Amino acid sequence: MDRRFFIKNTALLTLAGLGSGLSLSARAAAAPDEIRLDYAYYSPTSLVLKHFGWLEEQVKSSGIKVKWTLSQGSNRALEYLSANSIDFGSTAGLAAVLSRANGNPIKSVYVYSRPEWTALLVPKDSPIKTVADLKGKKIAATKGTDPYLFLLRTLKVNGLKKSDVEIVHLQHADGRAALESGRIDAWAGLDPHMASSELQAGSRLLYRNVAFNTYGFLNVTEDFAKKYPDQVKQVLQAYERARLWILANPREASQIQADEAKISLAVAKVQLNRTDFSNPYIGREHREALQAAAPILLQEDLVKKGTDLNKVINDLIDPSFVQTLAPKKSAA
Repeated sequence: MDRRFFIKNTALLTLAGLGSGLSLSARAAAAPDEIRLDYAYYSPTSLVLKHFGWLEEQVKSSGIKVKWTLSQGSNRALEYLSANSIDFGSTAGLAAVLSRANGNPIKSVYVYSRPEWTALLVPKDSPIKTVADLKGKKIAATKGTDPYLFLLRTLKVNGLKKSDVEIVHLQHADGRAALESGRIDAWAGLDPHMASSELQAGSRLLYRNVAFNTYGFLNVTEDFAKKYPDQVKQVLQAYERARLWILANPREASQIQADEAKISLAVAKVQLNRTDFSNPYIGREHREALQAAAPILLQEDLVKKGTDLNKVINDLIDPSFVQTLAPKKSAA
């Protein structure tokens, strides 16, 4: 009896140990080795978060590393997400819709700002006075970004077609250089390059429309969100810390923006002054704004004919993660 009791209980202890080992292994697999994010000069929140290392501090006890990659525009951030080079990417809202509609499996989980970050600019001595004057002119824009989509919408509401102008596809910084050197007639700019060109080269804002500036979205790959929901929440908590710090410390935030983007403090202040950091809770407001903006994607054949853009937008926007933050307003 004693021998049977010993064998039985030894087996039970062994199984319990194996079960415990599997549980520990499963728990370890529930966290990634590394969280990969982008930072962007058009996203001051990302610059502040990177500057202070708050995410690194938050995940250090879990042994998770943090890797940062610079995105020069929404198109680059979306390329990195599609290629699985990053887990989180900063983009404009309509650019995220375009990418999702064309097969990039991403979720928009947070609003890092609502900027007025794009407008149409012309050189300071340009004879161009109205959007209609752009007919037959060269205009630079970065395809797949908010400025590019801003340009298409601007042309349409002013009675012009895309074929009425020559669009020169350049990255944001190159578009600015082309404008200031006189190689193009106008540029769909993006802050901080736009603010720099205004203050340093005297470039003139030809057309502004804050309603055509879609929100700044933080996107995550669907795969990462499914595998590591706790880490998505940690990233959003860190972003919230940075957002609230910017609201409390606008002067210091402008200095960080200036240092990181290598721009003057005056330019950084212009950029931050036209950026709204008040509401990070992605939800109905953002769906409705994108539904109003999205038809341009079909009209310009940027997505397949028959694409259900309302479904794309609903699939893209996921308010579930941001709802775990300290509540301020409904994200329904």
